[in-house]
Amino acid sequence: MIRDITLGQYYPADSILHKLDPRVKLVATISFLVALFLINSWVGYLVATVFLVSMIRLSKVPFRFIVRGLKTIFIILMITLVFNLFLTPGDRVLVQVWKFRITDQGLRTAVFMAIRLVYLIIGSSLMTLTTTPNDLTDGLETLLGPLKKLHVPVHEVAMMMSIALRFIPILLEETDKIMKAQMARGADFEHGNLIQRAKNLVPLLVPLFISAFRRANDLAMAMEARCYRGGAGRTKMKPLAYTRKDYCAYGILLLFLAAIIAVRVLL
Repeated sequence: MIRDITLGQYYPADSILHKLDPRVKLVATISFLVALFLINSWVGYLVATVFLVSMIRLSKVPFRFIVRGLKTIFIILMITLVFNLFLTPGDRVLVQVWKFRITDQGLRTAVFMAIRLVYLIIGSSLMTLTTTPNDLTDGLETLLGPLKKLHVPVHEVAMMMSIALRFIPILLEETDKIMKAQMARGADFEHGNLIQRAKNLVPLLVPLFISAFRRANDLAMAMEARCYRGGAGRTKMKPLAYTRKDYCAYGILLLFLAAIIAVRVLL
């Protein structure tokens, strides 16, 4: 289960998406997530599906690798389905079990929410899989650049997000090692009820937190040893610059958003 988390990981490949400017991918991801909440019909989800599948094909990231990350949200997905299925009122009752009713509107809402949640995870994972943490930091810092006039520490915020993304695969690997070490000593993380499983996680969480604090302290000392003092006066080895393919990507994104808005207005 630990290795199934793909968010924050980078998948190296020679694809069009990997070569795009990180600012384009950040804007496209945010726009795609916003567009998902504008969709209110099957036609809209069909447009989103075609767009998402096309991006996955262009990324050259194996589909199994992307879908593997959905295992970690299975419980959240099921809870969302059940709550929307049984607690959403509607005009026509399809199934009634005791006091619980499944209406046509409840079924429609549950399916739409499940698709939306799955697409949210896949869309977010696709951005991190095709963009290195350094590129994400540079892109985010550039996009948030106007906030510097409001005295917002843009560089520090982008640096913290980059470090957080970098720590995700490191901590996952550390967690996997600790779990294997504890299982070799007789620990059981897969059997028992919910309370028993929570108690079994204590031998895992304590060394994990200690390792995380130790890594954070080592990183802080390394940054101080290199005289890191924030973003004031710093230059970049690879300045970001838009190319022709980036403008084409913006054009495709605008067409997708226009199609989503048109479907919502007309249907």
